[in-house]
Amino acid sequence: MSIATVSRVINGKGNVSEKTRQRVLSVMEEAGYRPNIFARGLGLHSIRMVGVMCSDVADIFYAQAVSCLENELRGLGYDAILCCTGDDLAHKQKGIELLLSKHVDAIILVGSVFKELHDNSHIERAAAQIPVVIINGRFELPGAYCVLCDDRRAMAANVQALAKAGRRDILYLYDSESFSGISKLAGYQDGLREAGIAYRDELVVQCGKGLEQAREAVLGVLGQGRRFDGLAAAEDLLAVGALQALREQGIPVPGEVGVIGFNDSILARCAFPPLSSVDNKVGALCETAVRVLMGVFAGKNVPQQTVLTADLVRRESF
Repeated sequence: MSIATVSRVINGKGNVSEKTRQRVLSVMEEAGYRPNIFARGLGLHSIRMVGVMCSDVADIFYAQAVSCLENELRGLGYDAILCCTGDDLAHKQKGIELLLSKHVDAIILVGSVFKELHDNSHIERAAAQIPVVIINGRFELPGAYCVLCDDRRAMAANVQALAKAGRRDILYLYDSESFSGISKLAGYQDGLREAGIAYRDELVVQCGKGLEQAREAVLGVLGQGRRFDGLAAAEDLLAVGALQALREQGIPVPGEVGVIGFNDSILARCAFPPLSSVDNKVGALCETAVRVLMGVFAGKNVPQQTVLTADLVRRESF
């Protein structure tokens, strides 16, 4: 069977008998092949559309990233199609399949939640067909490219900054065991070690995702008599919940407790007192991700991994 015949079946053009058409479709089904009718490999034009996946666009970080990606892509003549999957692996796998069925030219994954601890086969299959870029995650797969912020080093720097200000009992508040969450926890431990402070399990607290969950977690720590004079949070939302708990208990910030958040979102500027937070360069991450993708499209030799450095933005909470 000739390539031209297969191409006519895929594109629905030319004279092909029904028997031949069904034979081609049957082989494609058995092989699990999803043809992109606009793929450059067939010598045709791209549809100039990129799939963007995030777990929840209601999240401030993800919303900002999606907006930035869409603007960057639009400026280069590409459209974006958004798929929000939640955290469930089955939904992430379905999202990948959906985007592939739309024949997108590439997929950008926003957030380390797409880096699974055990099964990344769906990402591997997608990257074998089209370029895949992940923001704030790390894969070592052909066709996959990683653009991330050095969250580990940033969190270590937060702890060191608190320690240099005389804070020795530093509470760590986090909500996720994603790739980024694990990196930040490791950074907290690095920072303690570099500052000569002993690690204490009772000062590491995992809470649910949300402001109220963070508030309740900090109130629980205080209610158990565990005292701390510094607090490093993995997300701004958690830090704001902590600020509420401290205010309820009459504990002045930063007088008795210095607090640092992460992401430098609008929450940091709206908090009371205004929250010191890590700028993890969401805009630069998105611009870099799109630049990497354009390089891949152009056939250039682009790095599999690009790492950006974060900055601490100091405000009144520390």
